[in-house]
Amino acid sequence: MDKLRLDKWLWAARFYKTRSLAAHEVAAGRVQINEQLVAKPAREVGVGDRIRVRKPGFDIEVEVRALSGARGPAPQAALLYQETADSTAARARAAEQRRLAPEPALDLAAGRPTKRDRRLIDQIRGR
Repeated sequence: MDKLRLDKWLWAARFYKTRSLAAHEVAAGRVQINEQLVAKPAREVGVGDRIRVRKPGFDIEVEVRALSGARGPAPQAALLYQETADSTAARARAAEQRRLAPEPALDLAAGRPTKRDRRLIDQIRGR
C-alpha cells in the first residue's frame, strides 16, 4: 500500500474520533498536505507527506511515516506519524497559555449568576 485516502489515514492515526468527522474537517478546509489546502477527503496521502491539521487554539504539523487503513491502539497509531519540532513547541506554548489563563468563572464578581440574574440577562438580550 503506497497511497491511502486522507480521511482514512487521519482516522487511523487518531486525529479524529470518526472517519466521517475527519472527512468533514477536510472538506471544511482545516487540513493541508504539503502546504496545500485539501478540498476533498478522498485526496491520497503517502509516506513522506507533511500534513497540517488545524485544531482549536493550535495547529499540528506531522510527517507521515507509515500508512494504515485500520484504526488500532494509540501506541500503534503514534507510529504512523512524527510531529515536527515547531508543532511540538507551538502545542507546548498553547498549553502553557491555557494553564496561565484566568478561570472564566472568576470574572463574575459575585460568582455564578442566580436564577433572578439569569432572567434579567435573558430579558436584556430579548429572549
